[in-house]
Amino acid sequence: MLHKTRGIVLHNLPYNDKYRIVTLYTQQFGRIAYMVTNSRSKKNKMSHALMQPLSALELEVEHLNNRDLQRIKEVKPGFIITQIQINALKSVIALFLSEFLYRVIQEKEANHALFDYLWRSIHWLEIADAGIANFHLAFLLQLSVFFGIRPSARTYSAGSNFDLRNGVFSETIPQHDNFLNVHDSLVFERLLRMNYENMPLYSFTRQERVAIVRQIIEFYRLHLSDFPEIKSLAVMQSLFDG
Repeated sequence: MLHKTRGIVLHNLPYNDKYRIVTLYTQQFGRIAYMVTNSRSKKNKMSHALMQPLSALELEVEHLNNRDLQRIKEVKPGFIITQIQINALKSVIALFLSEFLYRVIQEKEANHALFDYLWRSIHWLEIADAGIANFHLAFLLQLSVFFGIRPSARTYSAGSNFDLRNGVFSETIPQHDNFLNVHDSLVFERLLRMNYENMPLYSFTRQERVAIVRQIIEFYRLHLSDFPEIKSLAVMQSLFDG
């Protein structure tokens, strides 16, 4: 049976000389793996350019509940993406975020609120012209809402430490090693007020930004099971100039 749905590319893996396995997060079915032809010919409707990290797609797909690999019948861009492809920083942010999402989203069921957030975020990354180096920070902190682990800024007071395990600020040092010092906790509290609109107002050195994203990833690691290393993180951080 054919279905129309939107989808976002999370992962693209060669299967053999003829096919690739492309994992999408779809609006109707959640995370789904599709078998896609590997040909780069003009007759191939599954253009390689359409299957880049975080590509936003309009799809007509086959969907059978008892099949591990589904098939795409028709595909076209959900909206035109050019800046994410040609801007080096946007491109590597898309690579990092697609890998991150591939690791944390496992559900094969619809979550329309999460999908809408991802779709809007990709469009924002495409059109943003300022504060781009902060985009992934705002994205990851807002994403935590959909996993029920959003840190609480209401518990902050001057001189407190952020407890990564419990997601709250504490006036006393936690009885474990998973917490941020006073300075890093102050920076983290500021981050919790950042969004796509105000991200150009936030300024960090390269060292601060590297530390911040590692702290956010550690927070996810403590709250989500089987969280692996994000290999594209080093590539992204190498582009930051502060």
